[in-house]
Amino acid sequence: MPRVTYRQPDGSEATCEVAVGHSVMDGALDNGVPGIVAQCGGACNCATCHCYVDPPWIARLPPPGYDEAELLGFVWQPRAESRLACQIRISDELDGLVVEVPERQI
Repeated sequence: MPRVTYRQPDGSEATCEVAVGHSVMDGALDNGVPGIVAQCGGACNCATCHCYVDPPWIARLPPPGYDEAELLGFVWQPRAESRLACQIRISDELDGLVVEVPERQI
């Protein structure tokens, strides 16, 4: 099963197995990762699953869709590597993905 590492603002990390087809958000919620609120449950309606994708992984992800791109305009401290965790679907090719949880959500 692919593994995702969730890095907290203080530098601590949790590496979790996330099933293929599930989202980075699902992995965070299933494993009690703090900082991923996911108020809309993954419907791409709220931006409370904002995360920063580790730069080496950016090119391996499809670009944000229209809805995600719009919501990224409302996140706290957006960066070029900002994504919504609900929109990143895990595949075997993403085994080892690293994301950083922001200090706070919107």
